[in-house]
Formats: sequence, C-alpha cells, structure tokens
Amino acid sequence: MADDLLETGKRIRGEVIGEARSEAALDGATDFDRPFQELALRYCWGEVWGRPGLPRRDRSLVNLAMLAALGKPNELRIHLRGALANGVTRAEIQEVFLQLCIYAGVPAAGEAFRVAREVFEEPEFADKG
Repeated sequence: MADDLLETGKRIRGEVIGEARSEAALDGATDFDRPFQELALRYCWGEVWGRPGLPRRDRSLVNLAMLAALGKPNELRIHLRGALANGVTRAEIQEVFLQLCIYAGVPAAGEAFRVAREVFEEPEFADKG
C-alpha cells in the first residue's frame, strides 16, 4: 500500500506543481532528507491530495490561505503555481488573500500579495491574467 501511495503522490504532485519541480525535489534529496520527501509524497500528495472529497482547485485555494496565514512564502510560491495550473484564477486568489487579511492579518495578506505578484510575473504565468 505504501508504494501505491508513493506512486500516487508522485503523479499528483507532478500534475499540480509540474513534473520538473516535483522530480527536482526528489532527485535533490539526500540520505538525510529522503525519508521526509517520501513521507510528503505518500501522505500529503498520495493520501490527502488523492482523496475524492474536494476538487484539486478547491484544495489549492485552501492551501493558499493556510500557507499565507502561516507565513510560508516558499511553499506559498509553489502552491500559487499549482493553483494556477489547477484552474484557479487571479481573481479567486485575490479574494482568498482579502479574506486572509481579515482573519489572519494585514502583514500576512501583504506578504501573500507580494509573493503572488512575483509568481504572476514569471514567464509561464505572465499571460494568464
């Protein structure tokens, strides 16, 4: 079962954040952090992202709010790219960050908007406005 979850996790993570980024994370793993990478693939991507209860675009919206509220800009950047790939619009991202502003604070929202602007300026996302 664990190997099935690992393979499912690899597939889903590749579909959401892109094959190249997904493979780079695993290929760059060392003996020290490989167990963490595999755990994340099995349980984050294989078990939770693989559940049928929410569509991927909804999972993306939830992740954006949580990562921004927790002040995790590097993960937020990754999941912004994934959200755009999952069909989330800039207008929906804006609404999530405005909601975030009220419930998690202005600094968290300000940082989220800043990170989103950087992602929106990346060549692969510049035309998806």
